[in-house]
Amino acid sequence: METLRNAREKVVGTKQVLRAIKGGRLSRVYLANDADTFMFQNVIRAAEAAAVPVVRVPSMKELGEACGVEVAAVTAGILQ
Repeated sequence: METLRNAREKVVGTKQVLRAIKGGRLSRVYLANDADTFMFQNVIRAAEAAAVPVVRVPSMKELGEACGVEVAAVTAGILQ
């Protein structure tokens, strides 16, 4: 997750990550293990279809902190 913390350009949140995947703009996706199953599967499927590697993170709280936001985050991504 150190890569995510140091990334200059990133997106946070499921909606933004899915948009960036579909637009071919992500180099890596981070996904919290404790995310809602429906959202988790949507992100996994989209990332696999676009051949974007997925890094699983233990919790939404940790992912939010790594992104520098004050709320929990289900997904985040590093822009190319």
